Amino acid sequence: MDTLNKIWQFKDLRYKILVVAGLLVATRIIAHIPLPGVNLEQLKYFFDQNQIFGLLNMFSGGTMSSFSIALMGVGPYITSSIVFQLLTMIVPRLEEMQKEGESGTRKINQYTRILTVPLAIIQGYSMLYLLRSQGIIPAWTISSLIIMLISITAGTLVLMWIGEIITEKGIGNGVSLIISIGILAGLPSQIRNTASIISLGDTNKIISLIIFLLIAIAIVGIIVLITEGQRNIPVSYARRSRGIHSYSSLNTYLPVRVNTAGVIPIIFAMSLMVIPGVIARFFENAQSQWLAHAAQVTGNLFKNNLFYGALYFLLVVAFTYFYTAVVFKPEQIAENLQKQGGFVPGIRPGSETVSYLGNIITRITLTSAIFLGVIAVLPFIMQAVTNINTLVIGGTGILIVVSVVIETMNQLQAQLTMHTYDNY
Repeated sequence: MDTLNKIWQFKDLRYKILVVAGLLVATRIIAHIPLPGVNLEQLKYFFDQNQIFGLLNMFSGGTMSSFSIALMGVGPYITSSIVFQLLTMIVPRLEEMQKEGESGTRKINQYTRILTVPLAIIQGYSMLYLLRSQGIIPAWTISSLIIMLISITAGTLVLMWIGEIITEKGIGNGVSLIISIGILAGLPSQIRNTASIISLGDTNKIISLIIFLLIAIAIVGIIVLITEGQRNIPVSYARRSRGIHSYSSLNTYLPVRVNTAGVIPIIFAMSLMVIPGVIARFFENAQSQWLAHAAQVTGNLFKNNLFYGALYFLLVVAFTYFYTAVVFKPEQIAENLQKQGGFVPGIRPGSETVSYLGNIITRITLTSAIFLGVIAVLPFIMQAVTNINTLVIGGTGILIVVSVVIETMNQLQAQLTMHTYDNY
């Protein structure tokens, strides 16, 4: 409460918090403006019965299950951001642009926004086609399809715009906060459904609920521990002389986060896991008998929780190593240290430093990969252990929410520290 009072005392901080709160309320209003012509009960059942589409619904902030005008949420914008993040590692021109500083970052952000438009159209059409194939929405005319696609694309762009305003004018990352508030918005209904278990007085269910809550608290603690965890690699800088001045050697450290990849590997794995099931649904009614049979077998295989969970886990582990290799480059770090006159004590600059950093990141990534893999399949584990379907721990959702809360708290603390220095 003392911290909250301090925050409220400063006019600019108070303004930023009110801006964030107001814009987040606006996103929830948008999320509840539905497109016409859909059976909402059947739509909700579809997402409840499909884990992977339920995860997509979570990332959209619940806009899919309500068939909102922002059907795809900020998903296309996130996809576009990931695409350009990977392209900057591959395309030399984009890599040079990123090194230009603020002007280069502005150009890349503009390209990201432009790519969001076609991605929103493509993803929106794919989702509409899938829902129509399931009989959830009726057949459309060309004009009604165009109107729906324009509405879906406009909804995504509005959410993207709101997210950027929050980032610029408020506190925290706007897109992350929009996703987080969407995840938390589904919590009251889960609690309400779970309360009916207690009212029935089923002792076994109540014991399972207590176990569920204890595990949930432990998982939040583990997520905080892994998210904040880092390995500090000692770095020394040699004694320097400038003119008549001599500077003693400096000892510092290079922080390497345990979870360098963040939640990106889960998003990659989720995207791949969607493809076989969607393709199978498209070809279930194919005229070719072998094609229809193959589609049916594939669909049934991906409905098997054991197979689905095992494949999902392996994909997350593989993508964790892949994305960590993209983000953390030992050669580049070793080169920068050498240019600045820094070295790891006991390790020679150059190839030995590269090998040393590579071995460390490989060992750390193993912990991160297993952690993210378990987080991804956590809903399957929890339902098997507790046999409770009304309250679901989405490990990915908790990971996102906890990470966003920690990031926002750190930014608030930095703002408070800056104001404290200004007062002195």
